[in-house]
Amino acid sequence: MGQLSGPDPQVAEHAGWEHSRPRMGFFTDTSVCIGCKACEVACKEWNGVPDDGFNLLGSSYDNTGALGASTWRHVAFIEKPKPGGDIQWLMSSDVCKHCTHAGCLDVCPTGSLFRTEFGTVVVQDDICNGCGYCVPACPYGVIERRSGDDHTKNVGIAQKCTLCYDRLDAGHMPACAQACPTESIQYGDIDELRARAAARVETLHEQGVAEARLYGEDPSDGVGGAGAMFLLLDEPETYGLPPDPVVPTRDLPQMWRHAAAAAGALAAGVVATFFGRKRAPR
Repeated sequence: MGQLSGPDPQVAEHAGWEHSRPRMGFFTDTSVCIGCKACEVACKEWNGVPDDGFNLLGSSYDNTGALGASTWRHVAFIEKPKPGGDIQWLMSSDVCKHCTHAGCLDVCPTGSLFRTEFGTVVVQDDICNGCGYCVPACPYGVIERRSGDDHTKNVGIAQKCTLCYDRLDAGHMPACAQACPTESIQYGDIDELRARAAARVETLHEQGVAEARLYGEDPSDGVGGAGAMFLLLDEPETYGLPPDPVVPTRDLPQMWRHAAAAAGALAAGVVATFFGRKRAPR
């Protein structure tokens, strides 16, 4: 299984790629997102992702609600009340984080989930058996098994953003980034994106936007840093993001050590009991 926590600048190499590429990912700057949902449409068109009902939720102008098996990019429309009765609109295009340490990948029993040479995490539809182990293993609630009728493809199969793996392999940027009219979604080398994101936050702070902050860019966080980072204008919880995500497989080595110690103590107790009875006077 390899390394389960902490920074890992060679995540593709450690996944077995001898000739890996620079790690690629997303930087989503929510301060310039206009909520047009062009990214959602481009993602569906390129990847053949079915519609998710065209439902009016009644709680927002957003009609998709959240990331899921049929929503690989989701633009949230967040209405935040302000003093005086005004409302601040916060737009944010969310996506799979392509974690450095991906719980979904760690728990997959069939090898359907794999780490690409770009450091991203992809599901192979033809290998997934629909067990669903990956669903609770994601600390962001991203991955999901698809539901639908007989005319819907990949029903029962785990689905999520692939960061347009086929496009990357051909030297093109992901469909969502190409479609974004404001360059809110930026694609590139992870290290370069981290530097660009830090510079953008500094610029916003100089302009008086004190609430600007980064999310997912820290390699020392609970998932080893994400392959998709975000500039937020409020607390992560406002956007429906966990404030301190931790890959659930991080503590496996410690859990196995405790289990082994408990098993050893139990075995020792059984042996002691057996020999104690054998030697007892009749």
